[in-house]
Formats: sequence, C-alpha cells, structure tokens
Amino acid sequence: MSGNHFDVVIVGAGLSGIGAARHLQMNCPGKTFAILEGRAAMGGTWDLFRYPGIRSDSDMYTLGYSFKPWKEAKAIADGPSILNYVRETASDFGIDQHIRYEHKVVRASWSSEDACWTVESKVGPEGKTVTCGFLFMCSGYYSYVEGYTPDFIGLDKFGGTLVHPQKWPENLDYSGKKVVVIGSGATAVTLVPEMSKTASHVTMLQRSPTYIVARPDEDAIANWLRKVLPAKLAYSLTRWKTVLLGMYFFRMCRTAPDKIKALLLSGVRHALGPDYDIATHFTPKYNPWDQRLCLVPNGDLFESIKSGKASVVTDHIDTFTKTGIKLKSGAEIEADVVVTATGLNLALLGEMQFVVDGKPIEASQTLNYRGMMYSDLPNLASSFGYTNASWTLKCDLTCEYVCRLLNHMDKKGYAQATPRLRDPSIGTEPWLDFSSGYVQRSLDKFPRQGNKAPWKLHQNYALDIVNLRFSAIEDGTLEFKAKTRAKASIAKKPAKAMAEA
Repeated sequence: MSGNHFDVVIVGAGLSGIGAARHLQMNCPGKTFAILEGRAAMGGTWDLFRYPGIRSDSDMYTLGYSFKPWKEAKAIADGPSILNYVRETASDFGIDQHIRYEHKVVRASWSSEDACWTVESKVGPEGKTVTCGFLFMCSGYYSYVEGYTPDFIGLDKFGGTLVHPQKWPENLDYSGKKVVVIGSGATAVTLVPEMSKTASHVTMLQRSPTYIVARPDEDAIANWLRKVLPAKLAYSLTRWKTVLLGMYFFRMCRTAPDKIKALLLSGVRHALGPDYDIATHFTPKYNPWDQRLCLVPNGDLFESIKSGKASVVTDHIDTFTKTGIKLKSGAEIEADVVVTATGLNLALLGEMQFVVDGKPIEASQTLNYRGMMYSDLPNLASSFGYTNASWTLKCDLTCEYVCRLLNHMDKKGYAQATPRLRDPSIGTEPWLDFSSGYVQRSLDKFPRQGNKAPWKLHQNYALDIVNLRFSAIEDGTLEFKAKTRAKASIAKKPAKAMAEA
C-alpha cells in the first residue's frame, strides 16, 4: 500500500485540477495528494485543443486563479498563453511532481468500513489502483474522446477534408482554399477570422444566429492599475470590477432582455454597417444569456466579414456533395475544407463508474449538493464552473469549501461526509438551465438539482461566496460518521509510508 494511498486524489490535471492542488497546499498543508491525469500532458482543454486562433472566451482576470495574478497585457488570452499559465502554476508550487500521467480513471469504489475510495485507472494495457480518503473530480464537463458531429447526409460523398476542432490535424494546410465552418458558437467565431487570414474564403454556416459581442482584448484599467499598484492588489481590484460588471450585465439580461438585445444588436450594426442583414445573420430567437454569449476580441470576426475574406450564411444543410454542401434553400457552398464546429459531447465526472459499499451509483440519479457534491456519494466533490461567468470563479470557491470540509472533519474526528436528501418537499430541476444544443443533448445523463438550498445550483458568484465560504458545514444535510480507532490507525499508516518513501 506504500505510495498508493493519499488523503486526497484529484482526477484531472487541467485548469481545475492544478487549482485544486494549490488550494490543498495552502489550506490543508498536512494532506497528501496525487493528481491522476488520463492524458500524457497537463493543461486539459488548453492542451487538447490546437485549432487556429484558440483563445479564452472569458477575461483572464476571472479565468485566472485567485492566488496567482494574471500579469499579461491581454485580458482575452490565446490558448498557448493560458496553457503556459497553468504549467507555470504547477511548476512554481511543485504541483507537477504530484501528477501521474496516462492514468485514465475508470472506476471508484467506496468502502464505508474502511472510509476509503479505491480508484482504478487504465495505464496503457494495465490497470493500476490507488486509495484515498477523499476524491476530488476535476475532469471537466465534456468527453475528451471526440467532439459532437451530427449525422450529416451525404458525408461520404464529400471529396474534401473534414475536421472537428477537438481533433485538429497538425499538418492541415488550408491556405488558398475554400473553407466552411459549420457552427455559430465560440469555436466558430474564433476559427473564422483566424482561418480567413490565409484561406481564399471562409464561410460561417449556421442554422441560427448567436449573440456576439466585440470588446478590446486588453483591459486598459487593469493595465493601468498594474502599473501603479502591487500586482496582487491590482489583480484583485480588476477581478472584482469584472465580476460585478458581469453580474450586473447578467441580471439586466434577465430583467430587461429586450433592452439588452437592442444594445447587443446595435453593436453588431455599428460594426457591419446599416446595409448588412443583421436580422437574418445576427439576431437570435432567444433572449441574451439563454445561451452563452460569444466574445470576439477587437471585433475580429466583423473585420473579416467587412474585408470580404469571410461571410455568414444562415440556412440548414440538406446534404454534402462531392464539392461542398447543398443547403435546404437549394444554394450550394463550395468547400475544400469543412470544419464541424458543432459542439462537444458532455460527460460529467470523467465518465467513471461509481460503487458505494458494493452498490453501483448512477450519477444521473443523484441530486447535486451545493453545486459540488452528490447525494449518497461519500467523500466526493467535483469542480464545475459557471455557465454565465468564468469557469475558475466557481472552481476557486469549490476548492475553498472542500478544504474547509476536510479541516472540519479532521477537527471533529469524522471519517465520512455524505449528502443525504431527507426533505420530501424538495423538488427537482435540470442541472443546467441552458437552451444550447450541446447541453440539451446530454441533460438526461447529468445529476439533477433541487428547487431550494442547499440542493439549488446558483449561477451567482456573490451568493456562492456567502453559501460556500461562510455557511455552516454541519447544515443537517451532510451526514457525518466518526472515525473508529481501527480506521484512524489505518489512515495514519499510508501517510507515514509516504513520508518514508
């Protein structure tokens, strides 16, 4: 058992997993931990995706960690810069020494008798096992195996190159070629202006429009504050400024959607001119923030359209042909390269199997507790960000709460903490209130949330600060079980063995 038992096992070495490890170091310095990463490199999303122009769709003052200031000039950063930030964080704090690469976690089994998780991983053709007292899932929200591509008719007839952004070929040459990007989300609006720099023409083909907002890629106030104030103070002030403005904007989207819709469309009209068909190509049928808004730094998408290097077509696909795509309207778009920026396959909790005392637990049958734990799953939490703000804002709060829970359990002599649904008046709701297709396709596989606290999932940073940072750990919903002397002695041995190793 030496070297294979930890107080905490973190699954995933992406933005969330590295952040979770640092929070453990800061707030639970006595805890041993390991990070199990299924791929051969850290970075998660920012290492996996290699498509042209990849960038954040959130500012780095809130996507960055609370404990490590973002010091670059660009607030809307490119993928390589974000990956470097994650790697630098892991190196600075020695977190990289705790990562076990190519450990694809497939199953976790909980024993109440031992107050312990047994975590099974595939390492190549072999299986490896570690044990831990607490399991912290930081594996993101989508499948790394492949992205989502609809079953397009006639796809086998197409004589050109078909690419999904999640598996971008390293040697793909699209210079001088006709490119069609299918989609209208964050990936599509990133690809179109970047590919149009060298392609002969890029067409963004969408079934329906998305709200698109242009903003500078640099935050002038943030850059000024960094010049006159210490880095941490400047970062904190910028972070709160961004958070509060974001919360205000989201609230306005909910309380005055028509006003915000008019504001957003006026920005597009100003960028593309009064003669452009905004109604067809940039006016969604839904209200702002019913789906995630798309950010285009410095209006690069609009600039590529105005230059004639790119265009937008709003129509439905009838069939692929040998030379392109035929639309329902009868028109045909010629293409040498087609990029299916058609979304992700959502997958919560790493698509793992969970077993509690010999009984399989289906994640979809559980209820989400405080946005991070799950009914009847002991000593387990997951890091899942906001849909209406930066991912890391929620992850930081989740990590703080997990550390507070672990310290409370140590203080009280508890071995097990399990959310239990005892209130019969609790109704259930979908986990995410989002109309995007990639969400709606997978909601039946996800846990549900309750209609009131502590089972209600808030998309509000200020409210979550109160609920997660200051609320009582023992709230009548978490069920605790104390350590026995036998369990306590078992728990001490691996830690000692680790120290000797």
